[in-house]
Amino acid sequence: MPQLDTSTWFITIISSLITLFILFQLKISSQSFPLPPMLKTTATLKTKNPWESKWTKIYSPLSLPLQ
Repeated sequence: MPQLDTSTWFITIISSLITLFILFQLKISSQSFPLPPMLKTTATLKTKNPWESKWTKIYSPLSLPLQ
């Protein structure tokens, strides 16, 4: 029974991988991908709350004068 000659397997596999790599690179580079979405600046609307126009003070029992 003759032995299988494996001396050319390495160069065959390497050349196949290089060819596949080049083909995939050419296929990917020929496609056009959409641009990433741009950020939209949104203006925040400032709502006036009733408590923002008044000055209020919270009295803590410890800060009250002694009686």
